[in-house]
Amino acid sequence: MRSRKKIVAAAIELFAERGFAATSTSEIAKRAGVAEGTIFRHYKTKKDLLTSITVPIMIDSVAPFLAQAFVAEVFEQEYPDFRTFLKALIRNRFEFARENSQVIKIYMQELLYHEEMREQFSKVFMVHVKGQFDRIIGFYKERGEINEMPNSTIMRTLITNIVGFLVTRFMIMPDAKWDDDAEIERTVSCIVNGIS
Repeated sequence: MRSRKKIVAAAIELFAERGFAATSTSEIAKRAGVAEGTIFRHYKTKKDLLTSITVPIMIDSVAPFLAQAFVAEVFEQEYPDFRTFLKALIRNRFEFARENSQVIKIYMQELLYHEEMREQFSKVFMVHVKGQFDRIIGFYKERGEINEMPNSTIMRTLITNIVGFLVTRFMIMPDAKWDDDAEIERTVSCIVNGIS
């Protein structure tokens, strides 16, 4: 079991640094301090290793807002207004991204190249999250806090802005001087002013 954990840790580091295609199993083995054959005892292929890293994380929250725990933490709470809901949503995903930035980076890089990852992403989103988004958007539309436009447009606006912020913060410019609280507030303002 220890060798498997070492392999996964080394693969995460190397896939995040170089990407999946540019990383060899011999490099993973070297970094993990195991023989290359040990990798193949646990995983039939390098792609099986990638899947073992990305699929559990995706199912647990990455793709882009998935886990049932996430739904309970954010969507099943009561908020006084849409702005407060949105801030809770962004803060929740911010903390998740902070804790899982390397695996998220791998997932985002490889999503474009692996059809089965895209299919799984779509399936989990449709089953666990879309209905929650529709419900909460409908609620705030009825209260007059969101403009009458298709829910799909509103969802796309929310996801694009939130994911864009998180990708920039944790992957593109992680070493920049960030005032995270202020940036979360500005992101909320940009979204609210655009759809309300």
